[in-house]
Amino acid sequence: MKDGHIHSPYCPHGSNDDFEEYVKNAIDKGLTEITFTEHLPLPKNFEDPSPKKDSAMDERLLMNYFSDVKRIKDKYKDKIKINVGVEVDFIEGYEEEIKSKLDKYSKYIEDSILSCHMLKIEDKYYCIDSSVDGFEKIIEKLGSLENVYNKYYETLKLAVNSDLGKYKPKRLGHLNLVRKYNQIFSYDYTGNKTLEEVIKLVKEKDYELDFNISGIRKQYCKEPYIHGYLLELVKQYNIHTVLGSDSHDCSTITGKQYKNI
Repeated sequence: MKDGHIHSPYCPHGSNDDFEEYVKNAIDKGLTEITFTEHLPLPKNFEDPSPKKDSAMDERLLMNYFSDVKRIKDKYKDKIKINVGVEVDFIEGYEEEIKSKLDKYSKYIEDSILSCHMLKIEDKYYCIDSSVDGFEKIIEKLGSLENVYNKYYETLKLAVNSDLGKYKPKRLGHLNLVRKYNQIFSYDYTGNKTLEEVIKLVKEKDYELDFNISGIRKQYCKEPYIHGYLLELVKQYNIHTVLGSDSHDCSTITGKQYKNI
């Protein structure tokens, strides 16, 4: 069983748990394969909109990250398969810069996911998941919660259709991240046509989805990011999913309790 979305001590918004702790916990949970998917550094000419400017690792540390994952991969090769991976943040308007970075580092990357954390609204970028207050500002900017959902899904369509080169990830991360604060900002997205268009594109391009369960741990979410109507669509279109704990500390590695996903 695989957990395809795990962070590391290189994550600036994560914990200091070391690679060894993550791997040992994965083995204890009965996993046979894991991927470390630390955030690929953002484009140099892009200003991180997160409040703490901590969305991704510093590019000066990237080779150290690859080296550390390779070291732990070799050490535990007889006990668990470990993939050297990245989480690629899709940023509308910066496709060429992302493609260039993927081209540059492709030889080190064995597995990857493509995620959307940021929305471009007019000429500014906003983090969809930085805080309740930040999410509320996006609602105010777009005029309604429904508009936020539709903007997020439209951005996902751009991500799936984007030309990021031959090393573009073929798995979308936490597709319904827009529901991170659904306990506060309740919205029934059942029947959303734009979301179905995203799923149709995923099927057409033979992409996978990150069955990201981290939403269960979030105070104002309390559901996996593939849930409800989205789960119905995933089943309807027979989309392949890969379990993702989205762990930012070793204690949240998940295992065989999700073996039926």
